[in-house]
Amino acid sequence: MRITALETVRSEVQPNVCQVLVHTSDELHGLGETFWGAEAVEAYLHESVAPVLLGLEDPAPERVAGLLAPYVGFGGSGAETRGNGAVDIALWDLLGKRAGLPVTALLGGPAQESLRVYNTCAGTGYIRDEGRQSSANWGLPEESDRYEDLEAFLHRPGELTRSLLDEGITAMKVWPFDSAAERTGGLHVSPADIRQGMKVLEEIRGAAGDRMDILVELHGLWSVKAAVEILTALEDIEPFWVEDPLRPDGIDGYRSLRARTSVPIATGETLAGRRAFKPLLESGAIDVALIDISWTGGLTEARKVAALADTYGVAVAPHDCTGPVSFATTVQFIASQPNGLIAETVRAFHHSWYGLMAEGLPVPVDGWVAPTTAPGLGVALRTEHLEAAGTTRRTSRSTAGG
Repeated sequence: MRITALETVRSEVQPNVCQVLVHTSDELHGLGETFWGAEAVEAYLHESVAPVLLGLEDPAPERVAGLLAPYVGFGGSGAETRGNGAVDIALWDLLGKRAGLPVTALLGGPAQESLRVYNTCAGTGYIRDEGRQSSANWGLPEESDRYEDLEAFLHRPGELTRSLLDEGITAMKVWPFDSAAERTGGLHVSPADIRQGMKVLEEIRGAAGDRMDILVELHGLWSVKAAVEILTALEDIEPFWVEDPLRPDGIDGYRSLRARTSVPIATGETLAGRRAFKPLLESGAIDVALIDISWTGGLTEARKVAALADTYGVAVAPHDCTGPVSFATTVQFIASQPNGLIAETVRAFHHSWYGLMAEGLPVPVDGWVAPTTAPGLGVALRTEHLEAAGTTRRTSRSTAGG
């Protein structure tokens, strides 16, 4: 088997998604995906990765990961790492198809037959129109509908909570302090800001009691002083975790937080690889390591991060507020990991654009999701998505015959 083509797919449905198809001489293909800066990733893949991959015989993921290790960009989750991550995912999908096994089995699992999910309370247009994580890119609609969960948590948190419970979802993630961080640069949080954010969380707790676990996202926007004040206020609602109170590379800051609060802390989604996670894990300051599989370099690297975290007695939970292929990858991965804690899902995405792009996705039911048993990732891009007028496809091909 030889790699004959590398194809990228971008769509106006979600411009931040870049999907990758690795085609082979035996007429199979592997499917991967990454998120953020899709055009930059596309350019990198065709300029730098295609010359390495095309014509390569029997492309084992571990071998290719070594070949694609970038000379620059290796220290973070930039375009090189994200592009390599998407290719690595595609190679695992391809390996599963050749073996007739799901990726979970290739990774040694399942360690878990079914996974609890939490709902990230985004809406259908979340992080779509700009390449920034900010309120300007929240995609809030003029009119709400059933699954516009971001608008709902901001204005109707109790109603949203009851809606999720009705679907069997018992964990939800919200970010009610972000607007305050944008006003102050994260350097200061006023008592009024804390009260406003706490009002959302208290309404959730009031609607659900102990039936709902609350995950509070802070998006790495805060100074240590402000983060301590927020986490102290959060102690009374007993959050499942507080996510990214600081940037994940702020190791000393996390040590300071751990010394001053008992609230569970989760972070790491923007870190790339085990070398970036190691000092964070060594600090003893976090309870959950968040891994974005494509941003960390793919399944090949993600499994090493998970094993490293397990060495420190730390659970892992993949970041997955991204695309449909990434969701399928996350479920396959976390089911294979003994320290896999919980799976992220966005019901707004499942009920809108995920289904326009892909088929064969695992489906959350009653707050749980199981990996599919089809070979590879078990997911395929829809023909309608590939042929849509708003889809951009670019292919680099091998010049060799066969």
